[in-house]
This record gives sequence, C-alpha cells and structure tokens, in this order.
Amino acid sequence: MVKIKYKPLKPFEELLKPYRYKVYYGGRGSAKSYNFALTLLILASIKPLRILCAREFQNSISDSVHRLLSDLIDKYQLPNFEVTQREIRNKLTGSEFIFKGLRHNIQSIKSMEGVDICWVEEAQTVSEESWQILIPTIRKPGSEIWISFNPQFVDDPTYQRFVVNPPSNAFVKKVTYKDNPYFPDVLKEEMEYDKRVDYERYMHIWEGECITYSEAQVFKDRFKLGILDTTNSDEVYYGADWGFAVDPTTLLRVWISDKYLYIDQEAYKVGCTLDDTPNLFEKVEGCRNHIIRADSSRPETINFLNSRGFVIKPAPKWPGSIEDGIEFMKSFEKIIINPNCKHTAEEFRLYSYKTNSAGDILPQLEDKNNHCIDAIRYALSPLIRKRNSAKSIKIGLI
Repeated sequence: MVKIKYKPLKPFEELLKPYRYKVYYGGRGSAKSYNFALTLLILASIKPLRILCAREFQNSISDSVHRLLSDLIDKYQLPNFEVTQREIRNKLTGSEFIFKGLRHNIQSIKSMEGVDICWVEEAQTVSEESWQILIPTIRKPGSEIWISFNPQFVDDPTYQRFVVNPPSNAFVKKVTYKDNPYFPDVLKEEMEYDKRVDYERYMHIWEGECITYSEAQVFKDRFKLGILDTTNSDEVYYGADWGFAVDPTTLLRVWISDKYLYIDQEAYKVGCTLDDTPNLFEKVEGCRNHIIRADSSRPETINFLNSRGFVIKPAPKWPGSIEDGIEFMKSFEKIIINPNCKHTAEEFRLYSYKTNSAGDILPQLEDKNNHCIDAIRYALSPLIRKRNSAKSIKIGLI
C-alpha cells in the first residue's frame, strides 16, 4: 500500500466516498474529466485497481481518455506508471486502465471480469442498450460506475437514468465552469462570446441545461453522432469560415460516403488572430494537401494563408446559396458527426429557423449557431452549385 495525500477540488470530493454511481454532469469547462482522471490515477497508485474507461464511440485509442491520463502522469510526475499505446499500468500496485468503446465492443465488455471502477466519459451519447449490458457487467463486490457528461436532451437515456430517475446509492452533482477555479482563458473567451451573442447556446453549453426539442430546429432528426469508416472513400472536402474580430474561426473536414455526409474533424477558436490561423488549421489532418474553400468576404485572409502554404479558394455565393446549401446537406440519408467535433454537434442541435411572437416557424434561417455549418457549406459549394445547375437544366427541358 502507498500513502499519498490528495484532495480533489471541492465539488469532486465525493469521488473518494463509496457510492455505486458517481455522476457528474453539467457545462463545458467544469473540469469533470480532469478531476475524474487525476483521482483515478491517485487511487491506482494506492491500491490495485482494474479501471475500465469506456465511451459509446471509440474508433481508436485517440478517441479515449488515454491521452488525458498520460498527460496528467507527466504533469504531476506520478511514479511507477507505464504507458503503452493501448493500456496504462502501475508497476507497483498492479493497477491497469483499459479503454473500450461501447457501441462496437459491448459483447466483449460483457465478458470482462474483475472491473473495480468503470468510468463512462461523454456519457450523454450512451444508448439504453449499452447501459443495460454495461451495468450488470460491473459486478465485482464494491465496484463503482463513474459517469461524466454534458447533457443534450431531457429524454436522452443517460439523463433519464441518472438525473431524472437516479438509482439508489448514487451521488449526482451538476457542475459548471463556475466550479472550476482554474477555468482557462481560451474557454473563457468562448463562454463570454456565447453569453453575449446567443444566451440559449450559453445556457446549454456552459450552464449544462438541456436543449428543448423544437420543430424550428433545422437538422432535427437529420444527424447523429458516430464514427464512419472512410478508408475506401476519396470524397473529402475542407471548408473554412472566418472569425473576424470576435466570432469563431473554423475549419472542417467533410466526407461523402455513399448516402452519408460525415464530419470527422474540426478546428474552432473564438477571437483567432490572422497570425494564429495557420496553427489553428494544422489541427485538421490533410488541410495542406487539399483545397480549402472559404468565405469569400475576406480576400486578404485568403491571400495571407495561401502565402503560408495553404491552397484556399473563395467559395461562390449566389442568391439563396445558404438555403441551397442547407437543403443539399439535408438531402443525405443521414449526417454523421464524429463526437470529437463538439462545436459542430452543438450547432447541429441548435441551428434553427426564425419564429414569430406567436411561435410560428418562418421560412428564414437564424443567423447564429452556424459557423461550423457555414464552413461545411463552403466545403461542398461546388457540389451544391452543380446540383442546382442540373435542376435548372431539367426544369428548362420540362
């Protein structure tokens, strides 16, 4: 046994107490993942534990909390940990961290034995089927299930199961950025932008409030979170939207695979300076090897980035190009968004048509929650225009 003095931040002190379920939910920047990861590392340094780190979607180890755990081991110089590409072990206590995605590994997880703690990260996306199989799997006496998530909709399985109707022996706590004394400046800029520009978005993203379903939502029932194999697809497109002074600058990578539109990578930063934009774009793989189509309203920005080795072309605009772009995106059987593209997913949930004071939906799009969506439209603009030209020719023949 190893003795280590450790005390989590005040909202997370309950992590050290014996509950079957430890549930922390709320807004971005509340340090849920950070405190979960550090606490688990400390516990794994004290006694032998088998810790399963699970999430609904995990296409590779990079989609897991493996990187966060290994970064914290380095930051605090935690001794005796051995980090490999697939596992993390403590050579002194024998503790091990295992990383699994639930959606495609649920049957193999069902046969796992001896799990002491299961941490389910990004739990808002976990299906009811996954919960029904996972929970009985964590059956070792004294075992615990730790759950961290940012809520989406009230009727999501995770929110219903652990917030609306929490099980017995569960500690459930809502936390926000206000509970984090180390709330980083980069997130503070995003938070203040949302609070100023779109209070509904602010309440959802930063205060952890659920979204209310509305018929005014543009992409209602048209998208889902998931991971799509694009190995055999060469239809990849890149689109950028400029942030000007205070809006977010974005770069999105978009795939077309059969009947699906798939968004798998994003770069997003509020208040990004021109000089910082190349570094921001580098976060998206392949961006220097493909044409990036971008908002044509900033030719000086396009020229600057082209001088830095990117190939950026202004996306064409025409009367109704926004509406045409949205209809083109909705023409796919499903829009699939990688869960790592958090800002994109948020926009798809929130992007709406305007409504009047009586609540009637108007045929006009709200000009907010659309920076990632605009980047996607720009990326696909040649296809959108080609499609519309084909429609015009067909109508002319008739």
